[in-house]
Amino acid sequence: MQDILEQLEKKRELARLGGGQKRIDSQHKKGKLTARERIELLLDDGTFEEWDMFVEHRCTDFGMADTKIPGDGVVTGYGMINGRLVFVFSQDFTVFGGALSETHAEKICKIMDQAMKVGAPVIGLNDSGGARIQEGVASLGGYADVFQKNVMASGVVPQISMIMGPCAGGAVYSPAMTDFIFMVKDSSYMFVTGPEVVKTVTHEEVTAEELGGAVTHTSRSGVADMAFENDVEALIMLRRLYNYLPLNNKEKPPVRPSRDPADRADKSLDTLVPDNPNKPYDMKELIIKTVDDGDFFELQPEYAKNILIGFARMEGQTVGIVANQPLVLAGCLDIKSSIKAARFVRFCNAFNIPVLTFVDVPGFMPGTSQEYGGIIKHGAKLLYAYAECTVPKITVITRKAYGGAYDVMSSKHLRGDVNLAWPHAEIAVMGAKGAVEIIFREDKNDPEKLARREAEYKERFANPFVAGARGFIDDVIQPHETRKRICRSLSMLKNKQLENPWRKHGNIPL
Repeated sequence: MQDILEQLEKKRELARLGGGQKRIDSQHKKGKLTARERIELLLDDGTFEEWDMFVEHRCTDFGMADTKIPGDGVVTGYGMINGRLVFVFSQDFTVFGGALSETHAEKICKIMDQAMKVGAPVIGLNDSGGARIQEGVASLGGYADVFQKNVMASGVVPQISMIMGPCAGGAVYSPAMTDFIFMVKDSSYMFVTGPEVVKTVTHEEVTAEELGGAVTHTSRSGVADMAFENDVEALIMLRRLYNYLPLNNKEKPPVRPSRDPADRADKSLDTLVPDNPNKPYDMKELIIKTVDDGDFFELQPEYAKNILIGFARMEGQTVGIVANQPLVLAGCLDIKSSIKAARFVRFCNAFNIPVLTFVDVPGFMPGTSQEYGGIIKHGAKLLYAYAECTVPKITVITRKAYGGAYDVMSSKHLRGDVNLAWPHAEIAVMGAKGAVEIIFREDKNDPEKLARREAEYKERFANPFVAGARGFIDDVIQPHETRKRICRSLSMLKNKQLENPWRKHGNIPL
């Protein structure tokens, strides 16, 4: 018995060493943690239960039979984050560069299957050189198996990817199908083909960082949600995000009691919107002054800045927030912002998170680049997401809500539950100047007459009362009571039940 126990401990020690001390030291020199150190930092102390520590690859080609390391380049198991269950896999770059083999993929699939059975999120800590070339098609088959699990788990349990090293080729598609992607600056990158292949095929010279680094994907491509300075900061922020999410699609998000009174009024909001309708203001200020404790977890802050998305709490309840940002492009909806917001709304709907929408939108972005880029279809994604959404939807129009963009931004017509407006809200087909120039084009050479017409139009339509008279707005509220009214609405809606017609799935305009 003692011999077996000693043998067990030796095997455990060997597995914990991964690719050996030399490679662990190399990982540390790059400013990166090892696979196990990352798990220790992510999970609550002493809660990690590891699975498949002794699994080894089955490849015999190219001398691989003589190089077997327990665990085969990925650490898998489950544990707790703030006392709540989570499954995790962490790729070990010290073992074959974290390359994915057939057995490596089997380990990942195994915990994903179990996560689906028990209803718990999956977090992947990615640090891999890609497919293990020595295994050929078996490795590619392993990737496809993981992709299939990602698709089956989508909308059932939250899936989060943390890119903490290289992620190239087929490896990028698993994170791409998860709900959130975080990256680490200067040590992680994602691309389908590397700089060398790009140079060979297109003759472009580009570095790995420029091609697929954290800054590139959080500001230009929109592939990743957030970028952090180092492994430690990234994992701490991942724990923070986790606190907003339910474990699965059958649960409601966790409630974290707050001492912030639900009826707290903020008089400064009464002067937030400038008298000049063309002057911008910071919508983020409204969000921070409205939510619990001023705590707003913004996602994709560097991408499509004309729209804001993220999580916050109202009376301790998680809400997803979507808001036009007048500081950038006057808050117009364009291709990037429509896609950004649509995906977020669909995530909230899948996981029972109420959606709170702050509206100040002058319309969709005009121009040939937008039209040629498919703004019609991409804008329809946001429309589709809101229309399909069945969770509680609360909308507050702070200033402009013009044209089709008014419809799209969670209007009453798209089954908005509670639609409120501030007193200076303007709900119309377009701004007064543009409308008058079209309606009274015969007066275009008479500036004084046009000015009078514009004043008449503003008085008649540039207010929330026409929409209110038709029931499209439930109430016109004082800005300082925004928090109170939202909290009351959420309380009223907590047992909302609404189901869409049965179907295999809709055909969202992709």
